[in-house]
Amino acid sequence: MPIAPHGGILVNRLVVGEEKRRLEHKFGSMEPLHLTHREVSDLEMIAVGAFSPLEGFLCRKDYDSVVEHNRFPHGLPWSIPVTLGVPKKEAERHRLGDNIALYGEDGDALGVLHLEEKWIPDKQREAQAVFLTQDLAHPGVQYLMNMGEVCLGGKISLINRPKTENTYVKYKLDPAETRVLIKEKGWERVVAFQTRNPVHRAHEYIQKCALEMVDGLLLHPLVGATKKDDIPADVRMECYKVLMEQYYPKDRIVMSVFPAAMRYAGPREAIFHALVRKNYGCTHFIVGRDHAGVGNYYGTYDAQLIFHNFDPEEIEITPMFFEHSFYCRRCDGMASNKTCPHSAEDKIILSGTAVRKMLREGIVPPKEFTRPEIAEILINSIRKMEIGMGL
Repeated sequence: MPIAPHGGILVNRLVVGEEKRRLEHKFGSMEPLHLTHREVSDLEMIAVGAFSPLEGFLCRKDYDSVVEHNRFPHGLPWSIPVTLGVPKKEAERHRLGDNIALYGEDGDALGVLHLEEKWIPDKQREAQAVFLTQDLAHPGVQYLMNMGEVCLGGKISLINRPKTENTYVKYKLDPAETRVLIKEKGWERVVAFQTRNPVHRAHEYIQKCALEMVDGLLLHPLVGATKKDDIPADVRMECYKVLMEQYYPKDRIVMSVFPAAMRYAGPREAIFHALVRKNYGCTHFIVGRDHAGVGNYYGTYDAQLIFHNFDPEEIEITPMFFEHSFYCRRCDGMASNKTCPHSAEDKIILSGTAVRKMLREGIVPPKEFTRPEIAEILINSIRKMEIGMGL
């Protein structure tokens, strides 16, 4: 039996047929609202069911419960508040019960917000609860504090899908589509891997360890908004394709992009990422070290420990916990502290800062850390970026 979506029903807020024509006819007479890039991705993720059971942007009661308790008021786990914030003057233009025309940053007509409630969030409380800090240097806190001071809550209807980058358009599968694909492949146990970075040898190692225990792997890279210094999505996609073509069993792996934005919420986002992959039809979810982390705001394995706060039957998707992995010269292979007894001198462990420095200088990191083909892609991308900047 396939795993049920979170909440039992896969939400579908994509309007078609007569309903679409009706909303399009009235669209020009609605008050407009222009969304940010992240809000556009949230809109689409709600509409296609990736954020099931959400049918729209949160109202106050749901928001308070999610922030305080990691749950909706009726008890269903949910860890990230998905809200739509606007400036006070913008909020004053909209009345409860209105249909608001939603536009992308490029002016494309996307959908409708059926306004149920206007309310003011407690941003300091949300920042501390969700990100465990109020530090403006944290990208998630920074986004939150820059968001409009009034939230608009209500269900949404998506009339037109946002434009998809050509780089990954053929890899963009909605939850309903990945579920069909999983069924066609006959997979009963499917593990998902979330990433916003190129896959290096440690990632590859834990993915293949997971593959020993399940039928298939959904490589599900996030391609929505990320930090400015994160590797661009198109570059990451090239890295993933090389790995899939040369180092993975083609009949046991599927890649599909996840067009959501990063929150950098560490433990809370690990729960969120797991629940979302459940909607895509996955039964298992890989949680490594510092999942969805940034800086030093979270403990190394806090993203694993948070799962102990939930009953496995209410989460349903099974987390697969992995420790930090590395290449050990004496073991002559990939390992972790669970399996390797040797000293630090025997282990090839490089910091992200050290790797970025090597790549900028055109130095290929050790093959025990990253595949040479991947390093070449990253070095070339850095060179192109520097040429574009006139460096």
